[in-house]
Amino acid sequence: MADWLLADMGASHTRLALATADGLRPETARRLANDEFAAPGALIAAYLDGARVAAICAGVAGPVRGGAAQLTNRDWRIEAAALAQTTGAARVHLMNDLQAQAMALDDLDPACLTPVLPGTPDPEGARMVLGLGTGSNIAVAHRVAGRLFVPPAEAGHSGLPHLDAEADGVIAALGTEVAHKPYEALLSGPGLARLHRLRTGERRDAPAIVAADDAPARATRALFARLLGAVAGNLALTHMATGGVFLIGGTARAIAPHLLGTDFAAAFTARGPYAGIMQAIPVTLVTDDHAALRGCWRALRQPA
Repeated sequence: MADWLLADMGASHTRLALATADGLRPETARRLANDEFAAPGALIAAYLDGARVAAICAGVAGPVRGGAAQLTNRDWRIEAAALAQTTGAARVHLMNDLQAQAMALDDLDPACLTPVLPGTPDPEGARMVLGLGTGSNIAVAHRVAGRLFVPPAEAGHSGLPHLDAEADGVIAALGTEVAHKPYEALLSGPGLARLHRLRTGERRDAPAIVAADDAPARATRALFARLLGAVAGNLALTHMATGGVFLIGGTARAIAPHLLGTDFAAAFTARGPYAGIMQAIPVTLVTDDHAALRGCWRALRQPA
């Protein structure tokens, strides 16, 4: 039987691998730069190099509707029917990339999980994945009748909350650039750079802000941590993610070591009579580069 094709398609790069019903074939995993291809079909064709596959599952960094996906931060559209025609796949499943990340939660190696905030997770509770990369989004995994159910979401373009005077001033300034003031405009890799510019008037990229030890960079990281705690706490309480919150993505990995000693925990748990529930929710960093591919594999393998 032909292999399954798994794809994790972000704004800048796409990870791909082949799999069977028994799991990923690690030796087939590759990471391709999207800029090197005119369209997603060309990228997938280059990876397959003429090979045919039995099924495809792709996690895409954007909304999926009517058998098609549109990347939010790249002008690429993926059509399930076109993929089936060019690859020979009898089954093509498209989903948001955060859905794929959440689908992987039962298959992650514990070595790829780093505690950020301690807690006591509810084994049957919903689990929320929050991605921080070029953009941001969430997905919530529910256990239903022996399978994982992960509905789609596009939370990154929901509005930022009101906080303290410093945060509210930056959010008001953001409104002059992005009228709906989405949280991903500040809580992402580009968002960290924008947050620093709105605070200080200085332009620095996100890696420089993370690496620097000067007072302005530390203050920007501290505000980022406060905003992240507030947004993550709001979303976790909205979805009653008592099974835990999982941070994924390159920006999450970069910023996680800087959360200790900030107001991240206080902003995450400050929910009045629900503070006790929030304090029990652990926050964990996921560092598995192939997590979304594992989630695509799970989506193809589990019953519909």
